[in-house]
Amino acid sequence: MIKSDFWSHPLVETAGYFSVVVLCLLVSMVLFELVTKYQNWEQIKKGNFAVAMATGGKIFGVANIFRFSIERHNTLPEMIGWGLYGFILLVFAYILFEFMTPKFNVDKEIEADNRSVGFISLTISVGLSYVIGASIS
Repeated sequence: MIKSDFWSHPLVETAGYFSVVVLCLLVSMVLFELVTKYQNWEQIKKGNFAVAMATGGKIFGVANIFRFSIERHNTLPEMIGWGLYGFILLVFAYILFEFMTPKFNVDKEIEADNRSVGFISLTISVGLSYVIGASIS
């Protein structure tokens, strides 16, 4: 097997994309932890379902954006760049969600296990990940 064939083999490419996206996902979760006023993983450990839904939506949203980025871009730096750009747009959407709900504080409601707000947060992350992904591809 020629060396260049090894790196272009689908199994090797898949492992590479998987590794890079998991790393980017970890970075994005750390950044989301900094954006929210509550401790995501501590709240999930306590059984806070609203936080679990909101965090799950963010994870799904980021992974979905990278899915579109992998489909569209041929180089690893392009894929990472577009995926991270999509992540930044999701962070902006989260901040906008907080701004668009002046009658209550999204972070406080999610921390208080308000499942309705957690579900809307999940839906916004997932829904916008498709919009962002469509614009990437």
